[in-house]
Amino acid sequence: MTALTIRPLAATDRAAWDPLWQGYLTFYKATLPAGTDDVTFARLTGGSEPMGGFVAEREGALIGLVHWVIHRTTWREADVCYLQDLFTSPEARGTGAGRTLIEAVRQMAQAKGCFRVYWQTHESNAQAQALYDKVADKSGFIVYRQPLG
Repeated sequence: MTALTIRPLAATDRAAWDPLWQGYLTFYKATLPAGTDDVTFARLTGGSEPMGGFVAEREGALIGLVHWVIHRTTWREADVCYLQDLFTSPEARGTGAGRTLIEAVRQMAQAKGCFRVYWQTHESNAQAQALYDKVADKSGFIVYRQPLG
């Protein structure tokens, strides 16, 4: 197997990012309002938002993505990093791509002075949890949501 490259998501990655992003949305049975993909990609690559991403590349093809958001917290002076989206193509699962993408976010957040990286997954995503249980601690918190508008 050829080497895995992890690098920041770039504006020139749009065409290769789209299938991974759509795969992620499909996995979670999610649909977004028209135009959201464009806004999301611009935010991730524009450099003016406290967010960004990394991609996993093998043999010139993108096989995974991770997005992150840095934000303030009431618990510390230092910011925290929310690892918002993590997805690898089905054929890349089990190859270390997901673990390596998580590590890229951890290193970036540490370099930016964050005190924690955190994320969530759906309770049915057992394959992801098998990895997450090896690289992080479960917080014990349950997420609640209230849709607005």
